[in-house]
Amino acid sequence: MKIIAVLYDDPVNGYPKTYARDGIPKIERYPDGQTVPTPKKIDFKPGQLLGCVSGELGLRKFLEDLGHTLIVTSDKDGANSVFERELPDADIVISQPFWPAYLTKERIAKARKLKLAITAGIGSDHVDLQAAIDRGITVTEITYCNSIGVAEHIVMMILALIRNYIPSYQWVIDQGWNIADCAERSYDLEGMHVGTVAAGHIGLAVLRRLKPFDVKLHYTERHRLPENIEKDLNLTYHPDVESMVRVCDVITINCPLHAETEHMFNDALISKMKRGSYIINTARGKICDREAIVRALESGQLAGYAGDVWFPQPPPKDHPWRTMPHHGMTPHIAGTSLPAQTRYAAGVREILECWFERRPIRDEYLIVDGGKLAGIGAHSYIAGDTTRGSEEATRFNS
Repeated sequence: MKIIAVLYDDPVNGYPKTYARDGIPKIERYPDGQTVPTPKKIDFKPGQLLGCVSGELGLRKFLEDLGHTLIVTSDKDGANSVFERELPDADIVISQPFWPAYLTKERIAKARKLKLAITAGIGSDHVDLQAAIDRGITVTEITYCNSIGVAEHIVMMILALIRNYIPSYQWVIDQGWNIADCAERSYDLEGMHVGTVAAGHIGLAVLRRLKPFDVKLHYTERHRLPENIEKDLNLTYHPDVESMVRVCDVITINCPLHAETEHMFNDALISKMKRGSYIINTARGKICDREAIVRALESGQLAGYAGDVWFPQPPPKDHPWRTMPHHGMTPHIAGTSLPAQTRYAAGVREILECWFERRPIRDEYLIVDGGKLAGIGAHSYIAGDTTRGSEEATRFNS
């Protein structure tokens, strides 16, 4: 079989020869009891940089020993990209949310042999799920592999925005001591109302981590949490997003991107938020209307926006979220820490072992299977296409 892995570029100074720490903590289960990925074997040391081109997700020896061909590239966008050229006779495509190989309807039509699309991470919206359903392509992801790390990133971003950390840090870099300039936009999180759009693995982990900050916690979710969890965290449930954003000072977005959530945070919804609210978005950039976010920051309706996700990815150099005021953007790194890479690389191998040996893939990893949404996909997604507009990513290198 021919397998294409689309991974992000190596570090600017080359693939690391040493690491800051000698290892990573060993985790066997996630908070809900689900086991971490359990392949028969791995060919890498946990804690290595696996998500870049030279890391190859630790797959080359495994695949080539079985007689398969592995193509690894970061060149994914445009008609002349390596990914586009290699796709027509590929059997399996592996991609990451951080550097997505957009599997549009047009690309799926060209990929005549494609049977399996694996997301090395969480979130398969870079695949046209409707086209995958129509073609009988199996779509999988490594559920829970990086959820806790993303939740930690969210808490960091909330504090960074509210405490005005990034501009304050910049004054130090610039050799200043501008206390008043730092303090004029600095607030306390204590006593604020914080709400999450969705309370799945990530959203619930955020709520648990915020409880000690003495905030008022809110959530909205398609599948309401059990009563004992609501009571333990003193949660206020809202039946819809609009009712929640009206009362919250901070909104963190943790839902999947699909047809119902695309551009959910538009001018109309943002106008219903408290003036001076904050939005934290580590879910998907396309859940927010790009220009509406810029307008709200410029007008003061939003006091800050921190996001780890963009659309498309990578974003063009002139993407307005790079230069809008009061932002705390990062380049989709929340879910690709070194421990997370260990788990999602192991998860990719587990899925491949199952595929080659014709064994069932865990329900927790299935998004589309047998021509329909399946497993966690049936719980979290609706069918449809959210890849429209991804061709704009070609402008990143222009």
